[in-house]
Amino acid sequence: MSYSKFLESRKQACLKLIELMSKDFPYVSILGTHVSGRQVRVDDKTTVIAGSQDEECGFVVKFYNQNHYSEYSCDNLEETSLLELVEKIKASTKLSAETTKNCVEAGLLQEEKIKKSFSRNPEGKSLSLQEVVEKLKSAKDEIMKTNPLVINGITAYNSMTVSKCFYSTNKELEQYYTWTDVNVVAVVRQENNVKYYYDSISDASEEKCFDKLTSKLPEIVNTAILLLDSKPCTPGIYDVITDPSITGLIAHEAFGHGVEMDMFVKNRALAKDYIGKEIASPLVKMHDGAKSAINVASYFFDDEGVLAQDTVIIKDGILQTGISDCLSALQLDTKSTGNGRRESYKRKAYSRMTNTFFGPGTSTLEEMIKSIDHGYYISTTSNGMEDPKNWGIQCVALYGKEIKDGRFTGAIFSPVVMSGNVPDLLKSISMVSKDFVISGGGFCGKGYKEWVRVSDGGPYLKARVKLG
Repeated sequence: MSYSKFLESRKQACLKLIELMSKDFPYVSILGTHVSGRQVRVDDKTTVIAGSQDEECGFVVKFYNQNHYSEYSCDNLEETSLLELVEKIKASTKLSAETTKNCVEAGLLQEEKIKKSFSRNPEGKSLSLQEVVEKLKSAKDEIMKTNPLVINGITAYNSMTVSKCFYSTNKELEQYYTWTDVNVVAVVRQENNVKYYYDSISDASEEKCFDKLTSKLPEIVNTAILLLDSKPCTPGIYDVITDPSITGLIAHEAFGHGVEMDMFVKNRALAKDYIGKEIASPLVKMHDGAKSAINVASYFFDDEGVLAQDTVIIKDGILQTGISDCLSALQLDTKSTGNGRRESYKRKAYSRMTNTFFGPGTSTLEEMIKSIDHGYYISTTSNGMEDPKNWGIQCVALYGKEIKDGRFTGAIFSPVVMSGNVPDLLKSISMVSKDFVISGGGFCGKGYKEWVRVSDGGPYLKARVKLG
């Protein structure tokens, strides 16, 4: 496994195209991307094998036309047809006077001069397709035989191998890395009552993913069975402890989308007016960045050729900054944070989250539980949503465990819906644990589309919130 031979074979064509187009345009860049992978899903009845949903292969040519930027995407570049391609690009992106009036004006991007190749090779053994299927089937069988209440076990695997290049007048960048996700679901039934529980494992190493999977299977089945006795939560204001999964959901929904700075440009995010102001407890520190952790969203440079960074969004409760792509940073007179990401080479770059998480604190989980008179320990992300313009948030946990007088009562509730105002929630945080987990088995959309891989997480948090 190594950097894409296809992209390597097209490097000279990319550099030549930049040279040709630079005669007419003061800025030209090319992003090349080649992502391959495979996915396998096994349940009690079927085994499905397919290519990874991340797969793509193509190029984006970006150029500056005095007051705005245009892009052209294609699936191949060859030196023998570059002159024709230049004319085709010019013709296809030529804007009428009426259309140009509606374009957002932007200045010329200023880039540092850098030439570098990056790689993150997988650790441990790479598995053959047959070995992957066998391991998934073995895990499924283990789930099915654990308890007679189990009616289905679902195991799924997805791997991706990413090669990307970015070339401009000042930059020659190449990167290569891999990532693997394994997901497990246990479905249980008691009479007409059906519940499920899931967990996911992700790592740069396929071997490590499957090693971690084996130890998690009993807990996954046992939790699913516990949920058969769950009941709805009585609505009210409670002290809660969020596990790292829910902590990550809060980070993602509360101050992830809300600090994507292309939303600042469009005046669609209230956070724009609170930079430098207190919006959380002094215990709160929050990060985003492809360099801030090693997980599924950890790249070396973004889809606009900006090197990965670790951006501190909140420090000691004070909102420091947002996360940006090149054009939003240019319009806001700031520097890009390396968060310009595309769903694919066929799509536009937006300001997007990467690894988004709260930093650790000094408390222990045991201390946090003992501090609660009546509340809940809430766990496992189900879904969430936010309103960046008005700072509303809703996070749904798969279940919650009741706590009274500093101890678990044994009562379990499902689902648990947490809602409210973002600053109110963050300012209510009174304890932050030392323990800290980041995970990334899913995708994030911009609204209802533009899907990219993300991770989130953090420590256990104690906060006071509205549950329903």
